[in-house]
Amino acid sequence: MRRVVITGAGTVNALARDVAGTYAAFAEGRCGIGALDIRDKDRLSIQIGGQVKGWDAEALFSRQQITLYDRFTQFTLTAAEQAIAQSGLVFDGDLGDCSGVVLGTAAGGVNTWDESYRAVYAEDKNRVHPFVVPKLMNSAGASHVAMQFGLRGPSFSVSTACASSNHAMGLAFQAIRGGGAQVMVTGGSESMLCFGGIKAWEGLRVMSQTACRPFSLNRSGMVQGEGAAIFVFEDYDHARARGAVILAEVIGFAMTSDASDIVMPSQEGAARAIRLALRDAKVAPDAVGYINAHGTGTAANDKTECAAIAQVFGPAADSVMLSSTKSMHGHLIGGTGAVELLACLMALQQGVIAPTIGYEVADPECALDVVPNQAREVPVDVVMSNAFAFGGLNAVLVLRKAA
Repeated sequence: MRRVVITGAGTVNALARDVAGTYAAFAEGRCGIGALDIRDKDRLSIQIGGQVKGWDAEALFSRQQITLYDRFTQFTLTAAEQAIAQSGLVFDGDLGDCSGVVLGTAAGGVNTWDESYRAVYAEDKNRVHPFVVPKLMNSAGASHVAMQFGLRGPSFSVSTACASSNHAMGLAFQAIRGGGAQVMVTGGSESMLCFGGIKAWEGLRVMSQTACRPFSLNRSGMVQGEGAAIFVFEDYDHARARGAVILAEVIGFAMTSDASDIVMPSQEGAARAIRLALRDAKVAPDAVGYINAHGTGTAANDKTECAAIAQVFGPAADSVMLSSTKSMHGHLIGGTGAVELLACLMALQQGVIAPTIGYEVADPECALDVVPNQAREVPVDVVMSNAFAFGGLNAVLVLRKAA
């Protein structure tokens, strides 16, 4: 089995438009959630989100590209350019043939759907742009990354609600470890902060009108965000032979299904994913120093996740640090696990643990060290990233500090 390392990272999110800026925001405990600036906001009851403000597509892409790139694809390509530039890779010749893309997104081109429905139903137009379908499809981001960088190996998108990015990154890890690829560009993106996207989520009645406060007893629900994070996963021997800077090593992955309820999480399903990921990584629970929690800020998710961690970790649960960065950048739905992996990289690289901000009142059912409100400087060697999605779809990654 091949070893798999990360040699590049890039991001666009509500906190910053690069990795360094995102690390700084995590360390400061800065909140990127604020008032939304979108069309028809006055018709929404939810008016906050982790929005990428001031995004100027025309300054980054040509007019022809914009006709093909939904906002989620624009975020994807921008983050991918950063990640691949950091990796130093050029995908020509044989390397392009054995390198691919696997990305996570829950909904793909929601902005394109929203604009097209408005044109047809609200503005009585009888036609839409001929590129609406290739612009809105979930696989658009993966396809455009593959085309731009010459990645001719396995390339596809994964859609498993809020676990999409973790599933994508786990599959990329398995592809390289099993010999199916040399390099995989992976991660995820989402942009649902438009009228239709938010209106649909309002119907679930799980959204907060004020703030995202994971694990705090006075939580009032989740807050949506948008953006992307993209990584270069690479075969260790290949990376070492070319003298690449290794950001971290991916050492374990597991995925499970609750097979029980479409919206309510299962403690046992989450616990099995955590347990299997540790087994795959060949590490004991007490070796894990930090967990980036799914931590949505809903009572059902927060309590179930804490119970699952306590079940698997046993006495070690009292010493592991746990935080939810959704409190800062919002819940990016299918892209969220990718942005959250940045907090894991920061913990391994810099020994800085991102906090759970907005924490005000202790919840006895979430009695773990949730790193409340302020970042912590603690060196860690092994970290875990959890994703537990609607439909009971669970995906957990384990990373180790670069040797």
